[in-house]
Amino acid sequence: MKFIDEAKIYVKAGDGGRGCVSFRREKNIPRGGPDGGDGGKGGDVIIKASRGYRTLLHLKFNQHHVAKRGSHGEGSDRTGRGGKGVEVVLPVGTIVKDIDTDAVLADLTEDGQTYLVAKGGIGGRGNARFATSTNKAPRYAQDGVEGEKKWVNLELKLLADVGIIGFPNVGKSTLISKISAAKPKIADYPFTTLTPNLGVVKYGDFENFVVADIPGLIKGAHLGMGLGTKFLRHIERTSLLLHMIDISKESYSSAWEDFETINKELVRFSPSVAEKKQIVAINKMDLPITRERINTEIEFFENKGIKIFPISAVTGEGKNDLIWEIARNMKSYKDQGS
Repeated sequence: MKFIDEAKIYVKAGDGGRGCVSFRREKNIPRGGPDGGDGGKGGDVIIKASRGYRTLLHLKFNQHHVAKRGSHGEGSDRTGRGGKGVEVVLPVGTIVKDIDTDAVLADLTEDGQTYLVAKGGIGGRGNARFATSTNKAPRYAQDGVEGEKKWVNLELKLLADVGIIGFPNVGKSTLISKISAAKPKIADYPFTTLTPNLGVVKYGDFENFVVADIPGLIKGAHLGMGLGTKFLRHIERTSLLLHMIDISKESYSSAWEDFETINKELVRFSPSVAEKKQIVAINKMDLPITRERINTEIEFFENKGIKIFPISAVTGEGKNDLIWEIARNMKSYKDQGS
């Protein structure tokens, strides 16, 4: 399934039905009073979050969502039937924004959460409503009120506990495939991952956390370089970040340089994202060159007060220690009520 995390839709609630002009016509009552009923209310447009959807693809080419208008009022004081509403289903994690002001209208973070995005117009009053002691036979009624209408922007931000970040081709997709049931595309070249992947990591007897594999970042990502900021927003909701580094490449200078480069991009994108707790893992311990260089890197990072987790996403070396470190941090995060 193609991953679409942005869409624009038009919503139009139903107009209210027109009130009725009518008079009672009964035997032996040649001039009955007014009995025109009110028009029915227009249908609403409701947005609903569902875990059954993982992308906005179903809305990319289905932009218009229009509810039915209310029926017109009828004689004998009969109120028109209300118009049928429309429900637009979105993935959990979608933000709904006004297209003109960019104001956030709704942040759908829970399964089943709903938001009234366009309210149906009320029905017009029938002429029976306008009868008075001085005007016992009004010959007018109201039109229904127009239903609300607007264009809205939809932005999907994945709901994950942990975001895996790092340069392209450092092994993020391989790791998520080993620690969860997720099956991302994996190959030995940059930008294999073109969409975020979600995986559920189980540990202990009944505990788990959700990880998001974010497509690789490069220097200048905050300006749109590489895959740019297209997927950075998917780590805004995460509790912590797993920062993966590869020191096996020929162009390697130091793990710290890679670490700082990525963090500078996070700061420029969002200071709040850059402030998230990071767990640092150096991958590809299955390669001899990594083993030659790892001790120097561990010592350097420890002098900075940062613990390094040497791992091999391919063989699983160090995987359990890393998972339990993430789990401990997740528990601490939840205990603090953050």
